[in-house]
Amino acid sequence: MKMKLGLIYGGKSAEHNVSLQTALAVINALDMSKFDIHPIYIKENGEWVRGKALDAPVKEVSTLRLQENGDSISPVTLNTELFPAKVEEQEKIDVIFPLLHGPNGEDGTVQGLLELLNIPYVGNGVLASAAGMDKVVMKNLFAQAGLAQAKYVSFIKSDYDHSPTAKYEEIEAELGYPCFVKPANLGSSVGINKCKDRESLEAAVKEAFEFDRKVIIEEAILGREIEIAVIGNDHPECSVVGEIAPKVEFYDYKAKYEDGETDLIIPGNVTEEEYEMIKEMAITSFKAIDGSGLVRADFFLTEDGKALINEVNTMPGFTPYSMFPLMWKHSGLEYPQLIEKLVDLALERYEQKQQIKHSF
Repeated sequence: MKMKLGLIYGGKSAEHNVSLQTALAVINALDMSKFDIHPIYIKENGEWVRGKALDAPVKEVSTLRLQENGDSISPVTLNTELFPAKVEEQEKIDVIFPLLHGPNGEDGTVQGLLELLNIPYVGNGVLASAAGMDKVVMKNLFAQAGLAQAKYVSFIKSDYDHSPTAKYEEIEAELGYPCFVKPANLGSSVGINKCKDRESLEAAVKEAFEFDRKVIIEEAILGREIEIAVIGNDHPECSVVGEIAPKVEFYDYKAKYEDGETDLIIPGNVTEEEYEMIKEMAITSFKAIDGSGLVRADFFLTEDGKALINEVNTMPGFTPYSMFPLMWKHSGLEYPQLIEKLVDLALERYEQKQQIKHSF
């Protein structure tokens, strides 16, 4: 009997279009003899639309927008036990794969909904998703776990508005130039700028606040950008490493998705000792956020062989040409098999949680 796999994609974030590309790739990679694929589209205004089950590959991203070919739903109707009159038994979804990037999807909000609905889902839970989205919370957890990382400063908009000059002076005293300004809760390098002086710093902070109420500023690290992919639950495993070699000054949104001005080197050129160090740090970071399913851990590797963790991404880019699937491909796990492995891990974690007593 085929598994009914729901794919949630789109979402209310600046990464809406990235999510659509991910959904297209996953749909076309899945073995339709094993899965009934149920598309669930979240419009940019937050409206949920459920489409008909797919029985053939999808050629165009525009098809996935479900503007005309779907029914608007309340997300709670995904569970037949809560609303048996609303959803037919044959439409009950066995597992959800949230293919959402950024706030309102990758940050624990949708994960919390699925927990309440008692539906198995792929990827990280509420805590790991929320911590992985908030770069400040993430870095605080990494510090507690003893992981080496760049120095950073953060503040919320109300504190900044009260005394912007004092904040600029704090950044200059703690970090100096160059430094990177980022929205605390966003991904895909949206709203990130490299600053070399006070003028560029002021502009970058103002731009970052357009995307989030909290910003983080990090010292610039001179080093190679190394990534590693992690999958698992209680016993995570790591792929080979990959290296990001942007032809521009840093790996921003345009370099990632638009102009191809980046070389992806897989496997990355690291020594066995460096690989083991990065692998150990990646697993430590996975456990520090209480990860499950998948993360991509990003590092800086300095000329003297020191690794600094930059961040983990709890729903990394997931097209066949993204670093996460490519690193697993070079580790012997092809894209369709990777998706199936993640579905299996979701069911494994769900079964573990079902065994936990919730009353005395």
